[in-house]
Amino acid sequence: AGIGKPGKIAFFPLYPLMMRYTGRLFGSDPGDLYLAGILVSWISFMAAMVGLYFLARLDLPRHQAERAVLLTAIFPFSFFFGLVYTESLFLLLTILSFYAFRTRQWMLGGATGALATATRVNGILMLPSLVWIAFRAVQPTGRDRTMAAIGLLCVTAGIGGYSLYVYQLSGNPFEWVATIQRWGYDTGGAPWTAPAMLIYNLVTNPYEYLVSHPMAPYDTLYGVTAIAFVLLTPFVWMKFGAAYGVLMLLNLWLPLSSGVFEGLGRYCSVLFPAFILLASIRSRSIATGIVIVFALFYTFGLA
Repeated sequence: AGIGKPGKIAFFPLYPLMMRYTGRLFGSDPGDLYLAGILVSWISFMAAMVGLYFLARLDLPRHQAERAVLLTAIFPFSFFFGLVYTESLFLLLTILSFYAFRTRQWMLGGATGALATATRVNGILMLPSLVWIAFRAVQPTGRDRTMAAIGLLCVTAGIGGYSLYVYQLSGNPFEWVATIQRWGYDTGGAPWTAPAMLIYNLVTNPYEYLVSHPMAPYDTLYGVTAIAFVLLTPFVWMKFGAAYGVLMLLNLWLPLSSGVFEGLGRYCSVLFPAFILLASIRSRSIATGIVIVFALFYTFGLA
């Protein structure tokens, strides 16, 4: 499913491999592979919603945990969860890893974390959060500390193993980075530059900006979503702690530092702490309003 092919090396291997082997259930045509990807995405998303409920229950009562699942499912960019994208699988594995570390199941957390880092490159950005969770939860015994350390080390196995495979193919373990950069996607810039420019354009002359370029409406949807998640980050940090706050911060900083808005909607769709925060709002009117807005823009985004 593209592993090892020129130009495909930027795609981390777990999702394509699952497509390849699931595709055998349908046949050998290219369309069968596509159907396999949809099946993997659907099953992963359903499992992720179950996992999200139990993860949210660690902090919220039952009805608010159910609301977190609802908000995630109808988030305006959640339609990507049903397409041939890695979002569903990545969300499932990330949730499982966080749940396992928060419940001190170090080996399970390490294994699911490794699979997450073998699914998407930014999976490794959850490592600082997992380190913080382990630091706060580990028991003062030598065995528990050792198991926690091994679990954290395992998280790096996904990206480490794929980089080793890439090295065997190309002689450069980070050739996947070079491939992404050749596509014109380069990180490392100031993450506030593009959002500031978007806000300026929308405030000074929104109509002219929105009709100036075919991508302007899409950039606006993606950019406004990212800005909203940035604004939510300090509230996530204050209510649920540094682990969730750092996860939000790093996973927003990386794509925003590229100066490119494309993809930010689906990148935000896997930031589950934001949905847990929104689900914790006690006002029934505000909670209902969020559901309505999400549902309206879900339809708009899908169209």
